[in-house]
Amino acid sequence: MDCITPKEAALKGKRWPKATIAAGCRHTVGLKSDGTVAAVGNNKHGECNVSGWHDMVAVAAGNVHMATNTGNAHTIGLKSDGSVVAVGWNKHDQCNVNGWRDIVAVAAGWRRTVGLKSDGTVVAVGRNNEGQCNVSGWRDMVAVAAGDWHTVGLKSDGTVAAVGNNRYSQCNVSEWRDIVAAAAGYLHTVGLESDGTVTAVGWNKQGQCDVSGWRGIVAIAAGSNHTIGLKSDGSVIAVGWNEHGQCNVSSRRDIVAVAAGCAHTLGLKSDGTVVAVGNNRYGQCDVDGWRAIQLPGN
Repeated sequence: MDCITPKEAALKGKRWPKATIAAGCRHTVGLKSDGTVAAVGNNKHGECNVSGWHDMVAVAAGNVHMATNTGNAHTIGLKSDGSVVAVGWNKHDQCNVNGWRDIVAVAAGWRRTVGLKSDGTVVAVGRNNEGQCNVSGWRDMVAVAAGDWHTVGLKSDGTVAAVGNNRYSQCNVSEWRDIVAAAAGYLHTVGLESDGTVTAVGWNKQGQCDVSGWRGIVAIAAGSNHTIGLKSDGSVIAVGWNEHGQCNVSSRRDIVAVAAGCAHTLGLKSDGTVVAVGNNRYGQCDVDGWRAIQLPGN
């Protein structure tokens, strides 16, 4: 099976391939090739109640604010008709997406949901105390990412926009150019450049922004305090917080997509299986039995 990476998609003028694996703080979501969805991990608020979902083309997993670590999370599914469904914690209306239409990509952060429309505009619902949902003026976007307190948008010209909390300069991306993919963590933002190098801004206490030496990268993911890079040869590298082994990815091969949660990391293999490392207190890494997970771009 062939797949297209975010880098290849951007260079071909296409939107970011839809995410088929997603990592929250305490749960993991996978889109199967038949359009159904699997989920494992904490289900305190019904965030894993996806067994009835069908005709899905992408998934996203809402995270948990690291400072509170309350276990509140939600899950988003994008359907083939451009509509969106959601389950899980909804205190801030982050699951109120029933009226969304013409959506081509979704992202889920702490207490909010972001949707990219086919015309390049962006919609958002949920907590907006730091302005992280102030995306109504965005245009010509091809991808979106949601951190805990900030939201990032990638434009078709390779520039990047960001709104929300900027206490640690995680929104200082206005000077970025030639970006083909973006990811948002707890308090940091990561950008993949067209030449396969990576840049990052924001909080770096755990070394999660130490990516300046990376080369040959085709996809990126940002966990709460760690950063993942997928190389063109199918291997994976990681920097940042590793208390739970979430950065122990050096042995991975044949990976075609990556995702990062609070403290665990996912890798989708070319055969449609999934591997996971990191915190497994709630079973969020119990993906050994998963099969036929849809590859990005298919």
